[in-house]
Amino acid sequence: MGEIRDGARIGAWAVVGVLGLAVLYVVGAFAFGGAMWITAPFRGEVDKRENTVASGEFRQTTYEEFFDLCEAVQNAEGTIQVLQEERKAASETRTTQIDQSITALKATRIESVNDYNSKAAQEHRAPFHDKDLPYRLDVGAERTTCTN
Repeated sequence: MGEIRDGARIGAWAVVGVLGLAVLYVVGAFAFGGAMWITAPFRGEVDKRENTVASGEFRQTTYEEFFDLCEAVQNAEGTIQVLQEERKAASETRTTQIDQSITALKATRIESVNDYNSKAAQEHRAPFHDKDLPYRLDVGAERTTCTN
């Protein structure tokens, strides 16, 4: 009888031990999983910043992108001016073609100005905006200067 009682006691301790380990595992999973869930927004922001702002390629590309956008605006303005000069001596058929081209170039210029201004306003791009470039470009301006 004593052996059965000792065996039952050992069995009960084994069951309690297994249940205790299971409870400990569940509590640990919730504790660490909860900590990861709570810090997810912070970790996500750090990862995003490290993958973009801290990237040398991103910084260089962004810096050059502002110059490219400003230059695109100036190129459209220059082409519009050349077409307007040509229009003065053009035939009626050519005048119609020139007017269509000017309209398309004005739309392209507006898109480039809006793209430039949108990117200049983005907080993560602002540090890479060259000091000699204007902060914003004016859609209504006839001529754009890409240096201050």
